[in-house]
Formats: sequence, structure tokens, C-alpha cells
Amino acid sequence: MGDYKVKENLMKVLEVKDMKKTFSLSRKQRAIEKTDETKKVAVNNLSFTAYPGEIYGLLGPNGAGKTTCLRAISTLIKPDEGDVFVDGFSVREDSYEVRKRIGFLTSELKLEDHFSPNYLFDYFAKLHGLNEEETSIRKEELFARFGIEDFREVKVADLSTGMKQKASIAISLVHDPDFIIFDEPTNGLDILTAKSVTDYLVELRDMGKTVIVSTHILSVVEKICDRVGIIINGQMKWTDTLAQLHESEEELESLFFRLVAESEGAQ
Repeated sequence: MGDYKVKENLMKVLEVKDMKKTFSLSRKQRAIEKTDETKKVAVNNLSFTAYPGEIYGLLGPNGAGKTTCLRAISTLIKPDEGDVFVDGFSVREDSYEVRKRIGFLTSELKLEDHFSPNYLFDYFAKLHGLNEEETSIRKEELFARFGIEDFREVKVADLSTGMKQKASIAISLVHDPDFIIFDEPTNGLDILTAKSVTDYLVELRDMGKTVIVSTHILSVVEKICDRVGIIINGQMKWTDTLAQLHESEEELESLFFRLVAESEGAQ
């Protein structure tokens, strides 16, 4: 039994292998970025692994390639090169199996304004194949956890920013996925709502989930992450546990700004 559990947990990993993604730039985008290049490499030869029972923080400045990486993991876009494996399934070859196993939250994907959290929760529960009993149990648990119950029939358009985020989290986790992928989950939230989100991510980690969080906020990484990868200009510049970093007597903040400065100097 013990050996089986070890093997099972070894499969519950998320592995990014040599991922590269390039986008074409429009004339307007070239003007904004002040470049004559027609293409931009958003992610370049990126590799890292996230394990069960940990929160992996993907840290980087705006435009570093974090969102592109998470969109590829979540099968919204395909890598040009390399691959991502979720529980052993490839995002390039087995995207359906990957989607069954992940919960993905990003500010780029918003809930429809004219529907209620109750309706949307039921809708996505059906998409994930949950029956009525399973849906009811999950809804009761998640709506209570995030204080959504009193707002269940309120249109999304009429919810506060914090309540919209809480509803989005509940709906993204309707199927109780083993892999949680959140892109800037506390961005724009008040301090109380942000704390409820980060507290829940820690709970998910303690339940044995594999959690990846992208952010540009150093304090969030320090507070909740077990390991961190620093991505700059689409490349992984450093990855290790925070415990190992602290043993080296270098602060995350100083490491981050040093790597940014070195990257700018190289350019």
C-alpha cells in the first residue's frame, strides 16, 4: 500500500519541459514596444516541476511570460516547442485529460455579467460531469468557504470586485481538481479578500494539491510559497525552495532585483 501511494504521488506532478512560445506583433504592438521585430518570444526554453503538497510561485515582472506559461499549462494555447505534462498527460497530445485535472483562474477569463454565481456553478459542474448530489455538496462547501451564499442569485455585474474573485475561485474549483493554477490571484483585491484567497491556497496545498501561483508581489511569494521560480524575459533565471534560499542568507527581494538588473545589463 505504501509503495503504491509513493508511485501515485510521483505521478501527481506538473512538469514544464523546454517550453517555447512566440507571438506575432501587430504594427500597434511594435509601436508600443518600440521595436521593428515582427515576432516576440514570450517564453523561451522554460522548464520547471511542481509537486503535490506544495505551492510553486512563478515570480517575475509584468511581461515576463508568466501568463503565457500558465495559459499553455491550461491548454488555452499550445507551445511552439517543448511540452507540459500534468499527471503524466501532455498538453499537446491529451489536452482533454489535462483539463479534467486542473483548476485555472486568470483575470483574463471573466464570468458572464448577466448570470448569477449559482447558475454558473451549476453550468460548469455539468461541464465537468458532476451529478446533482456532487454539485450540491461542492456548492455548499465552496459558497460557505467564500461567503457567497447570500450572493448566489445576484448577477455577476452587481457583485463587488472581491466577491467576483471569490465566485471565480469557487467555480474554477467546482470539480475538486488535483492541480490548481492561479494567475495573479490577489491582484486588485482588498487586504481581507486577498488574505482569504491566500489562506485557501495554503489549505489546498495541505490537502496534497499541486498549486502553481504566478505573481509579481514578493510578499505573496514569501507568505505562501514553498518553492519559487524567477522568470525574466521568458526565461527561468532561478528556481529553488525558499528554505534553501534563506539558508544562503540572501533575501528573495535582493535576489530578484539582482537577477532583473543582470538581465537588463545583458540586454
